[in-house]
Amino acid sequence: MINKLKEIILDFQDVELETGITRRTDVSSVLGKATVCIGVRRCGKSTFMFQLMQHLLDSGVHRENILYLNFFDDRLHNLQHEGLGVILEAYFSLYPEKKISEKVYCFFDEIQVVPGWEPFVDRLLRMEKCEVYITGSSAQMLSREIATQMRGRALSWEIFPFSFREFLDFKGIDIGVSLSTKKRLIVKKAFEEYWETGGFPEVAGLDRLMRIKTHQEYFNAMLFRDLVERHNISHPKAVTDLAHWLMDNISSLYSVNKLTGYIKSFGHKAPKQAVSDYLAWFEDAYFLFTVRIFDASLARANTNPKKIYCIDHALVTSISSGILVNSGHLLENLVFTSLRRITSDIFYFKSVGGREVDFIAKMPDRSRILVQVCEQMADPQTRKREIRSLEEAMAELELTTGIIVTRSEEEQIQVESGKIDVIPAWRFLLSLQENQDLVHHR
Repeated sequence: MINKLKEIILDFQDVELETGITRRTDVSSVLGKATVCIGVRRCGKSTFMFQLMQHLLDSGVHRENILYLNFFDDRLHNLQHEGLGVILEAYFSLYPEKKISEKVYCFFDEIQVVPGWEPFVDRLLRMEKCEVYITGSSAQMLSREIATQMRGRALSWEIFPFSFREFLDFKGIDIGVSLSTKKRLIVKKAFEEYWETGGFPEVAGLDRLMRIKTHQEYFNAMLFRDLVERHNISHPKAVTDLAHWLMDNISSLYSVNKLTGYIKSFGHKAPKQAVSDYLAWFEDAYFLFTVRIFDASLARANTNPKKIYCIDHALVTSISSGILVNSGHLLENLVFTSLRRITSDIFYFKSVGGREVDFIAKMPDRSRILVQVCEQMADPQTRKREIRSLEEAMAELELTTGIIVTRSEEEQIQVESGKIDVIPAWRFLLSLQENQDLVHHR
């Protein structure tokens, strides 16, 4: 095994790093802690690792001081029996002069597939002169597992599919400081493409049929590798049927009781607790997300119906039957994922009068924003309803601003509680990215 490891280590040093599009994720390493990047499979975690490596090389680190292993490599299968200690044995047999005297940068893709990885990484951090970077599909490497098993020796960062701003980077569109009329048209056209393709890096630029095929492969891999295999689920068909129902009802309310009844109607013997577990595992895999009602009482928040969203709106289009999902639901999902990149404190709001606002989100600077999603405001009844809902929420929450995200409309509305900004989705997504950039560079 040592000879095979030496071969893999040396082979990688001859490989040209495919760094792709620079991600707008500001990851900082901390001395004595492993840097862990978690996210849905195929969102670009490995490529992001290569970007970090390239940054090290550009700053003068020698290629030999970078150790990279991808634990999905079949040649590493026997490590499960031999133990991870042989990795260092192989590396330092190649470079004995580096032991203790030079810092070694260890990059481990999907290391969690090998049992007992935590004490190995812990030892690297304590005993060796190593800086450690790890990626994981989150269903296999939950942040709470890292927190308990690594005893505070890890910092976790979330990686998502491309944001709209990253998609513009992919397209080579530099929006600069201010948007000219021509640039605005280019950005709007790019948004229509982002609307069709979503954010998964591999599908950007693919034709429609190839995109659908690729999305469906992702969907099956998430279900079977991140859920069925990991959790040893004895009724995989129940998980698949549940996932399809949720994708068909994206941006809609659900209750565990309703889902349990639905699963039972297929003849699956899945108790209520099993359905709750499946939902939690979907979320752990960064595949589907649950949003609760905004309520100071956790008990009340848990008993109220919840809303379901997917990691990528275009993935929904490729998987759902299309009977129940409409473009309004997809727009709401897109707004959710753009908020989720910045914060996990997202709820829906219901006023005392029973009117609903899609999102109340606590931002990194601790401010709160109210966001309503409405595809178009042309219909007078729709317009009146959306404004009234936001106005009530603003008054109850003592907020002076609210946002309505549309496909293309733009205006500012004065209400008794303050003002409501009606903005097109493309502009909203860019403004959120600017907010995130400001937080990262304070």
